[in-house]
Amino acid sequence: MSSTTIYHNPNCETSRNTLALIRNAGIEPEVIEYLKTPPDRHTLVALIQRAGLTVREALRENGTPYHELGLGNEALTDDMLLDAMLAHPILINRPFVVTSNGVCLSRPSERVLDILPTAQRGAFTKEDGQPVIDALGKRIG
Repeated sequence: MSSTTIYHNPNCETSRNTLALIRNAGIEPEVIEYLKTPPDRHTLVALIQRAGLTVREALRENGTPYHELGLGNEALTDDMLLDAMLAHPILINRPFVVTSNGVCLSRPSERVLDILPTAQRGAFTKEDGQPVIDALGKRIG
């Protein structure tokens, strides 16, 4: 089976929903709790690039020291933003998911469905009660 990795924060509902969708496809991913084991610079840059994002798009504002560090300043370079993300991993938006089909920042959680190598195996409802997958394993909406 293909290798799947999730850069996960168990305290984040979106991250938990993404992990549950991966498992609903019959995949047991490598789970990297990135706050405990942050990616190195090379890995972080590769995740961002492969997901088709800019460094700024991969930066998390809510619940982070984003404002205190002045990271909204448009004059800051990608290298400066990366330095901040590496010094404060909570600034890395989540969850990044890596599969044989690509990399995505799975926000909202159902974005992961676009890169999973296997289909969903049954119904799935997000923690907030929103149905995402029907009983036949098909995406709703």
